[in-house]
Amino acid sequence: MRWRYFFSLVLILLASCQALPPNFVRSKIGTTERDVTYCEMDGTPLKMDVYYPSLVRSRWPLVISVHGGSWSAGDKSMMTFVDVEKMRKAGILLASVDYRLAPDHKFPAMIEDVKCAVRYLRAHADEYNLDPERIGAIGGSAGGHLVALLGMTDPSAGFEVGEYLDYSSRVKAVISISGFSDLTPPFTAKLPFDRMSVFGTTKQSDPIFRQASPVKHVTADDPPFLLIHGEKDETVPINQSDILYRQLLETGLHVEFIRVENADHSYEAVGGNPISPSADEIKDAIMEFWEKYLVK
Repeated sequence: MRWRYFFSLVLILLASCQALPPNFVRSKIGTTERDVTYCEMDGTPLKMDVYYPSLVRSRWPLVISVHGGSWSAGDKSMMTFVDVEKMRKAGILLASVDYRLAPDHKFPAMIEDVKCAVRYLRAHADEYNLDPERIGAIGGSAGGHLVALLGMTDPSAGFEVGEYLDYSSRVKAVISISGFSDLTPPFTAKLPFDRMSVFGTTKQSDPIFRQASPVKHVTADDPPFLLIHGEKDETVPINQSDILYRQLLETGLHVEFIRVENADHSYEAVGGNPISPSADEIKDAIMEFWEKYLVK
């Protein structure tokens, strides 16, 4: 019986080798490739880190991680609630991206870059052994805002700029963590970000704030969403996710909402009680969402 087991194992290994694209470098499996240039905007090379799965399969689903930092700080090393090792073992390819930052670059530079990252990866699907039909996105704070925009906007929004324009930037599933959803008054009249620095205007009636608001772009063909928000968040109040949750439901879309008790914007405990669900439970819920919408 042992020879049958050995023979079956050899067949599986040979099949997995043959299934990989010929220009994929097999030695990358289970490794991290840093500072890959995905696009260049205004003379600025834009970088990403790529985390390859340890599980071999013919085509991996892809998740793009977008960092926070009020659109003006942070980098690709910041990945909110992303468990790299769990994703490797689940056979999910992960790409964490940098994007142009304010004040040197005003909105919509940030979403233009994130969309270019999706197009780049889709254009190089064979090189990364990824499935171009199974791409998701996750982000926290400003990154949560950007991935929500990514999930909801098509070329008519005007954000498709730069390279690889023959490829789509649409994604199949989105996780927005503590993100802005409506930047129009009255919701954001007192929120702590520098409108001039990020958007180039302080005029609250300027149409750019509507253009930048994910909730204004919701349509019936949007992907499934998972929203996560701390109930004690004073930086981006939870009503920002409430607004988006209601709009997605009213449009008939699939949306899940995890309200985290006792959690501030950084998911630190407030008031002496632990956050609920816990950080580990939130990570598990995120993996379940990817398993449901990307891995299956």
